[in-house]
Amino acid sequence: QVQLVESGGGLVQAGASLRLSCVVSGGNFSTYTMGWFRQAPGKVREYVASISWNKGYTHYSDSVKGRSTMSRDNSKNTAYLYMNFLRPDDTALYYCAASRVVASSNTWSYDYWGPGTQVTVSS
Repeated sequence: QVQLVESGGGLVQAGASLRLSCVVSGGNFSTYTMGWFRQAPGKVREYVASISWNKGYTHYSDSVKGRSTMSRDNSKNTAYLYMNFLRPDDTALYYCAASRVVASSNTWSYDYWGPGTQVTVSS
């Protein structure tokens, strides 16, 4: 059984930085494409970033491009999302997801999901 657990969220002020982590257990982490999504209250879940299994390709949504870096450590079964210059509109529940195939920005292309970690940015 594949399990994903996110951590690193919290309450921060605008302009601050956070590093989110996602630990994967029970599967073959090094073969998965990993992604980050977020969902604000009353809004649909939106794509944030993804990274290929071999770290050779990363992709970001326009909303976080230039302010975020996604990385992974296959030796630790962990994916990361570093976000800086946080804004109030970054406030959301952030989800980590894993895909067994080449994933896109669509939620349906991911097979496994974590429960999420809350990020709240105050102005």
